[in-house]
Amino acid sequence: MQLYEQPHYRLNILTNEWVLVSPQRTKRPWQGKSEKAVVAPQKPHDLSCYLCPGNVRASGATNPEYTEPYSFVNDYAALLPDVPNEIFKEGLTQAKSESGICKVVCFSPDHSLTLPLMKLEDIEKVIALWQKEYDELGKLPNINHVLIFENKGELMGCSNPHPHGQIWAQQSIPTEVLKKNNAFASYWDQHQKTILSDYISQEIEAGERIVVQNNHFVALVPYWAVWPYEIMIVPLEPLAHISQLDDAQRNSFAQIIKEVTTLYDNLFETSFPYSAGINQTPTDGKDHPEWHFHMSFYPPLLRSATVKKFMVGYEMFANPQRDITAEQAADILRKLPRTHFTKA
Repeated sequence: MQLYEQPHYRLNILTNEWVLVSPQRTKRPWQGKSEKAVVAPQKPHDLSCYLCPGNVRASGATNPEYTEPYSFVNDYAALLPDVPNEIFKEGLTQAKSESGICKVVCFSPDHSLTLPLMKLEDIEKVIALWQKEYDELGKLPNINHVLIFENKGELMGCSNPHPHGQIWAQQSIPTEVLKKNNAFASYWDQHQKTILSDYISQEIEAGERIVVQNNHFVALVPYWAVWPYEIMIVPLEPLAHISQLDDAQRNSFAQIIKEVTTLYDNLFETSFPYSAGINQTPTDGKDHPEWHFHMSFYPPLLRSATVKKFMVGYEMFANPQRDITAEQAADILRKLPRTHFTKA
């Protein structure tokens, strides 16, 4: 399609926002910053690590000698459970209190492992812990949303290389989730189907943006992707949240997470940085038949292990923009080896 060769806008059907795609810009020479590639930690236990089993954290608490995925309340949480309910309004300035619980999830006792290097059964245990936390936190009074996410690498603000993610459970439904909630509900009201069910059916038929597919999940570069090698993992069935996964589906979810993160590492033969998050139904006690959970990966690398994509200038003051098209990114990722480059 000639449109894809020229500057054009693409609509994000999940948020009703637009992204500018400028494919001609990938031809320009690079004269920017260069750095050494990110290398994953090599030792299975680090005495200075706050997250390794048996070590003392910065708060003074001691980690148990855990042998499987382990979660605890963040010692320096962004949200607190016991916050007085207050509202402030004075002219055009407004504020309101917000309460919640923040937790840390250690994926493995082994300091040197990231998700692509973990065994499949161990990733399944991480997912099982995510399910448990989503259920337990979502049932608490005044917890209306639970976000499970991972920031991997210093570039994404991760302060500790030990394999871990976070969970923020809070009273309010966050802004990005509200955008999706509105789009999902509008489509459901018109079609009595989830918008992602129809979208992934269309993508599977087209094939050009599919990266990986198995019995229960598909991983694709969204048509409206903002980040260069952005990927969205979606269950083939319209599951509203991860607790609805049965054993076979959990195994497939683990498989596709391992495969996607392996492809990322293989792309530039580095421990690939990203932010990943699972968007799923709010836990506000209401029925949400419109929801279809999905896991998104937002990695910043564009041209190599040393050249990063930053949201600056136009992206900050106008709207998101990308150079490489979703079709090009998917094609590059699809052709990569499935075996991790350190094991090849």
